[in-house]
Amino acid sequence: MGALTVGVAIAIPEPHATVLAQWRRRVGDPEANRIPTHVTLLPPTAFAESEIEAVEKHLEWAAGQVGPFVMRLLGTGTFRPISQVVFVQVSAGIAECELLERAVRKDPICREVDFPYHPHVTVAHDISDEALDLAFDSLSDFVAQFQVDRFVMYSQDEDGTWYPRRDFLLSGS
Repeated sequence: MGALTVGVAIAIPEPHATVLAQWRRRVGDPEANRIPTHVTLLPPTAFAESEIEAVEKHLEWAAGQVGPFVMRLLGTGTFRPISQVVFVQVSAGIAECELLERAVRKDPICREVDFPYHPHVTVAHDISDEALDLAFDSLSDFVAQFQVDRFVMYSQDEDGTWYPRRDFLLSGS
């Protein structure tokens, strides 16, 4: 049996997803066409195909822990110098993202992470300082607000492109 790499995230809706993806392409981020615009709940994690049914059942449970909520994106931030990343900040919906992230990473998905959880939307990653600065400055006044009523389990194909595999509707109170 093979392995499947999955990630779990809140997909950013249109038209905001396209605007942010276009910026990612504009600054030359090579991942712009492979990674949908999102807020990560579970970073890329490999599972045996035989584990996917249990993972999906767990994600159904996790989706029941939080109800729909409003997310607001506002301005930019960066993880530099620790990591060469520029992102759009989540300014409302942070607590709900944190609750979802904790629920998603419970058994059977006990994945360790490299950094403390910080909900954000990456718009530039591992590119030149000049391109990172351009993304940071150009999106500093970016604002978007929308309802979040689901998260998505994505799977990664052989060339590194991520595709939605299944949506999980938020059903908590």
